[in-house]
Amino acid sequence: MQKRYLTKGCLTVLAAMLAMGLSSCGSSPQSTEHTSDPVPPATTVKEEPIPASPSKEVLAATPGTRDNTAYVPAQTAPGTENYSNDVAAVDVSNSSSGYCMARYYGSNPKVKLMIIGPNNVQYKYDLTSDQYAAFPFTAGNGSYKIGVYENVAGTSYSTAMAVEVNVSLADEFQPFLVPSQYVNYSASSKTVSKGVELAETANNDLDVVSSVYNYVISNISYDYVKSENPPSGYLSDVDSTLDTGKGICLDYASVMATMLRSQKIPTKLEVGYAGDAYHAWISTYITDIGWVNGIVEFDGTGWKLMDPTFASNTSEKDLKKYIGDGTNYSVSYEY
Repeated sequence: MQKRYLTKGCLTVLAAMLAMGLSSCGSSPQSTEHTSDPVPPATTVKEEPIPASPSKEVLAATPGTRDNTAYVPAQTAPGTENYSNDVAAVDVSNSSSGYCMARYYGSNPKVKLMIIGPNNVQYKYDLTSDQYAAFPFTAGNGSYKIGVYENVAGTSYSTAMAVEVNVSLADEFQPFLVPSQYVNYSASSKTVSKGVELAETANNDLDVVSSVYNYVISNISYDYVKSENPPSGYLSDVDSTLDTGKGICLDYASVMATMLRSQKIPTKLEVGYAGDAYHAWISTYITDIGWVNGIVEFDGTGWKLMDPTFASNTSEKDLKKYIGDGTNYSVSYEY
């Protein structure tokens, strides 16, 4: 079966291709101007009535069979399993749902939260408010060390609080279905509403991913100015990216992850290296296909690597040459 690399137009027909067993998608046919043969002088031409314009009902998109209701679960700190001291608190009452809640209410202006899961990868976050914020358990089931650290000087920190907890997820997808610091949204986010709109005609998750992917790569352009000097500790504002239509790789990934998670489609925001460049992209889970990761390719059965930044800003030929067999991508963190 011949393999084709995705173009902006291809993803919208993937679901139909899967059903029909096809393995490639062609470009849209070019319009052709048609001219009528001249009417012979002796021929009487009957004037046909002008057809009525289609009604709004005909023009409107046909709703799909899939439920596109937004899914944004509330993240709370009920205190049923809470650890605290004079300056910080960590609530793991909802650990089975894939996250903990943490807050710092001391006086130090620069505070970090570090989470080390069973895979021993260190995840470091800024604690920027005295309100509870959610942080995911992305390494699956097992023991997690959670620490709050106050800045001493320069890059030196001292331990303000440290706990160790055992996490048992309700299912492996829980951390990738909820908001977090890197995929930050709420029920009122414009990006969530746009995801609902894009999923309106979908019959399955594959349709949703196709629609969201095509929208993102067609409506967000790369912000080369921001990429040259991104702010320290930069986090994406998904609604701002949607409004401006510009962003860097983290913005692309955050917007798409927001739309898909809020449509109950598990999505990982992955950070690592694409070649020598530090980069962010996403992987998403599709029922009957599995986690979509690897390279941007569709072979009639499934995809590999959902990277909306490269798809938006790189030609198909260059994209294929750069990504190759997928080994240019190396995941450091999953958010």
